Amino acid sequence: MTLNQDNPTKKFLPLILATSIFMQMLDSTILNTSLPSIAKDLMESPLNMQNAIVSYVLTLALFMPVSGFLADKFGTKKIFILSLIIFMLGSLFCALSQNLTHLVISRVIQGVGGSLMTPVGRLALIKTFPKNELMKAMNYAIIPALIGPILGPLVGGYLVDYLSWHWIFLINIPIGLLGLLLSFKYMPDYRSTQITFDLKGFLIFASASLLLSVSLEMFGSTQHTTLILLIFTLGFLMIYYYYIHAKKTKDPIFPLNLFQVRTFRVGILGNLATRLGISAIPLLLPLMIQVAYGESAVVSGWIVAPMALTAMLGKSSVIKILDYFGYRRTLMTNTFIIGILIACLGIPGINTSIYWFIPIIAILGFFNSIQFTSMNTIAIADLRISHTSSGNSLLAVNQQLAVGFGIAFGLIALKLFENNATITGGNTHLAFRYTFYIVGFLTVLSGFVFRRLHSTDGENMKSQV
Repeated sequence: MTLNQDNPTKKFLPLILATSIFMQMLDSTILNTSLPSIAKDLMESPLNMQNAIVSYVLTLALFMPVSGFLADKFGTKKIFILSLIIFMLGSLFCALSQNLTHLVISRVIQGVGGSLMTPVGRLALIKTFPKNELMKAMNYAIIPALIGPILGPLVGGYLVDYLSWHWIFLINIPIGLLGLLLSFKYMPDYRSTQITFDLKGFLIFASASLLLSVSLEMFGSTQHTTLILLIFTLGFLMIYYYYIHAKKTKDPIFPLNLFQVRTFRVGILGNLATRLGISAIPLLLPLMIQVAYGESAVVSGWIVAPMALTAMLGKSSVIKILDYFGYRRTLMTNTFIIGILIACLGIPGINTSIYWFIPIIAILGFFNSIQFTSMNTIAIADLRISHTSSGNSLLAVNQQLAVGFGIAFGLIALKLFENNATITGGNTHLAFRYTFYIVGFLTVLSGFVFRRLHSTDGENMKSQV
């Protein structure tokens, strides 16, 4: 793919954005195959390591809404460079972590950098390229987003088995240094004179997200039911407080009239519901292969990798599928198929060859790709131009929260089954199997969310996906 060679900024900016996307996508997947090794070194149970993943995802969700404001106020160049430095420092601190608490704090630092890095880089790209060149530049920059999930499990597996888990974080340092070198020279410095940011709304929304996430985390690791219910209730009260605030505020961070658009409501709810099941699989499957089957991190990485390869195939097929079936039928049927495939991961017994998982996970990757593209495009299909930015921002935040909730939910279910001797008799593999059945069943149920779509919804988006 050839980009404009006359302007050095246009030549290198997509590469700068590509380095940030690659680090973020690699970091989102590389940890999945490495958790048992990290847990052993830090003297923790692998089933108690979800905080290392959820803390990163949650931080991304909390700080993404503030990225545009910071870029407008201080300039895209300063904020992007700062975000790279924060991400690299977080990666270094992760590698130096001596216990789970240190690792979680370091992952939060990483998340702060990641939450600014990609949105600010994308903003600079949008402002640099005219519309007729933007799609080509964006496609060039997002290639790492497709490669990262393939390399993540494999790189993580090989680094853990042949070096040490510390290298899964240290690998970000040379990539980040390349990004810094290019940014100092070629990153444009855009800023805005008209800056409005709903700081109060942001703090309320962030508090609600944090309280709900903490309550979910505590549910899997403590018996203090009253405290959990109190935190959970406070989270919902903060959501209501945000509703009151947004009604009275001229420019809230997420306008309430977004939810008057039916397709946006369904897209947001569908994203949250279906990702609760889907998000747990890239973590649960490598964990089962290593913990229950006793295989290496490399083997688990090779078994999960086809999921990302077939996702690329699904990406190229989604336009034809949507054109033929429409959004309503595609999303309902696709969600049911995904739920059934997740449940199928629980069928192989402990004496069955682990390579039976490869065709299931490969087919799952294909349908996951169709699901994500369809949900994301139907959510913004009917938004006004003035609401596209805030709607897209809320969609991104919702996706990250859903991923965090999904990972937490999957591991909570797994721990509940493992600790219930009546059901599993302390058999870890059986606990994994039952977890896949539950997660699959709930994913099937989530498909009914899309019944609220009309058969003609998304007609204006079909050939633009």
